[in-house]
Amino acid sequence: MTHTLTRHRDIQAWVLARQGLPAIRRTANEYGQLRPRLTLRFSAPRPTPPALPPQDEGVSPVSWSAWLAEFDRQCLGLKIIDPDEPSFEFVKLTELH
Repeated sequence: MTHTLTRHRDIQAWVLARQGLPAIRRTANEYGQLRPRLTLRFSAPRPTPPALPPQDEGVSPVSWSAWLAEFDRQCLGLKIIDPDEPSFEFVKLTELH
């Protein structure tokens, strides 16, 4: 069962309960301009093949206030796919209505 979180305290509580932290990735749009892309980082280690060095994904940790301000600016909701796992996606609030 999926549901979407929009209230700041609910989002923060859900992320922190899964040992996650807010982060922002800067990605280039089709014109080469850097735009912030929100993400969440969770402490569960991802298996990495031993032959490959870890990649720098260009993700920077940020404060909750900065992350939530960008979340609101982009008019997003946090769609929870699996409530027991850190499984989520960002959705535009206009898509919810």
